[in-house]
Amino acid sequence: MQPSPPSPNNSSSSSSSSPSLPRKPRFSPYLFTLLVFIFFVAVLYGEDLACIFSQQLQLDLAPARPSPATQKKWEKLPFAIGKLKEEGCDVFSGRWVRDEVTRPLYDESDCPYIQPQLTCQEHGRPDRSYQYWRWQPHGCDLPSFNASLMLETLRGKRMMFVGDSLNRGQYVSMICLLHSLIPDEEKSIETFDSLTVFTAKEYNATIEFYWAPFLLESNSDNAVIHRISDRIVRRGSINKHGRKWKGVDIMVFNTYLWWMTGLNMKILQGSFEDEVQDIVELSTEDAYRMAMKSMLRWVRKNMNPKKTRVFFTSMSPSHGKSIDWGGEEGGNCYNQTTLIDDPNYWGSDSRKSIMEVIGDVFGQSKFPITFLNITQLSSYRRDAHTSIYKKQWTPLTSEQLANPVSYADCVHWCMPGLQDTWNELLFTKLFYPY
Repeated sequence: MQPSPPSPNNSSSSSSSSPSLPRKPRFSPYLFTLLVFIFFVAVLYGEDLACIFSQQLQLDLAPARPSPATQKKWEKLPFAIGKLKEEGCDVFSGRWVRDEVTRPLYDESDCPYIQPQLTCQEHGRPDRSYQYWRWQPHGCDLPSFNASLMLETLRGKRMMFVGDSLNRGQYVSMICLLHSLIPDEEKSIETFDSLTVFTAKEYNATIEFYWAPFLLESNSDNAVIHRISDRIVRRGSINKHGRKWKGVDIMVFNTYLWWMTGLNMKILQGSFEDEVQDIVELSTEDAYRMAMKSMLRWVRKNMNPKKTRVFFTSMSPSHGKSIDWGGEEGGNCYNQTTLIDDPNYWGSDSRKSIMEVIGDVFGQSKFPITFLNITQLSSYRRDAHTSIYKKQWTPLTSEQLANPVSYADCVHWCMPGLQDTWNELLFTKLFYPY
């Protein structure tokens, strides 16, 4: 601590009270020594000190500004071949444009890999309007999806989608976009429990999907039988599934829908094999944060940022409440054939608090994660859901048949359709990430 100069009152406190001539306050030798020391330090290290204080000021004023190291790690992303003509364009901000020339990118009947719960034309949808929309970013154009480039890039490599049925839809869309270039005898698809593998033999490439709706181990991990209302996620269990992900070159994660069971989530702190299970409840946001951190730890330990890429697809919006867009109460996506035209529309089923968790956790990541922010652009597409035009796994009751709204699927998407755009954006960010 810098000593204060002695007070005149203190210097005379021991003298008598008789009047005396005023005395000049003495200059403390300690203060003099300190000032001399500061002067010499300033002369010797002034430039360094100025740099330090300048840097600290910049950090305080702009804490979100990326450091040179952060910028550098994004400069040499694997598989990048160039930049968009309009550098810095936000490809996730834009509008839907009617396009009956280049859309759809393939026909439903020409892709045998689409699951029956996504084949809307086969199951009686009377219109095709949902197939003719193209995403147009503000201020730039998306590069055309180049299937030949994608397949050559995947030569000798593995691409994997990990997550829930919405990520499986994106996975199937990718296969549909590529398979027509591969002769029938040179391609195959097989399922091994939670893992589905599409193989392009000529390219020695695989495109895979792994069912893990929470990414962590859960009681909903059966790829076929997983309709469990009382969902439980096991803390710290990323390696249960992660051992099947090792060696992947391009990874696409998603997880959101299965967390939306209420305000809290049950977390298992031991093992599912324990006779007495230790289960605690966390807020959905805290539980989701736990999963995101586990995912990033796995990525950091198992993926090479100089050779591999990791993508994360944001929440896929549902359209289960027509009052969200000003429709009648009790309605949903059923019979919706037009888009929502409010550019600021955000449905009640998409929790912004989860987006904030993603932004917070990914912002601290030392591994470059490419975020596919498809939520807002998909929110406008109330028309693109499978609704009632899908395979029903259980017979419908007379009450349901009388009220189609009651069984309309407003979560999943018809194919071809919206999820092809997700892959156009993935293509863009893979090859033109800047």
